[in-house]
Amino acid sequence: MSVTRHPLDPDPVRAGKASAVLGLGVVAVVTGPLLGGIIPAALALMLARESRRDLVAAQGFLIGVKRIRIGVSLAWAGIVLALAMVVVGIIVALLHYANGSGVNFGPTVN
Repeated sequence: MSVTRHPLDPDPVRAGKASAVLGLGVVAVVTGPLLGGIIPAALALMLARESRRDLVAAQGFLIGVKRIRIGVSLAWAGIVLALAMVVVGIIVALLHYANGSGVNFGPTVN
């Protein structure tokens, strides 16, 4: 069954919040290895929830589901990159400490 569009219906418009979610997701991935990606990723995830509600409430007159989906995926990737860098930093610090950067006693100390 095909639904015809009424001539007075507004044209579908791309949601601005969906574009913001995508932009924040990109920033989260780019800054993720620098540990700064957590902030834009968190903002993207919170804004995605609100944007999805707006899209549902607009009943088809707002578009941007794909941008939200990609932005959320990029936000999670930014979080994973930030956590991976924390783990790598801990491993590097432990290896640096284990290679003799600790306390060295002289040869005469029992």
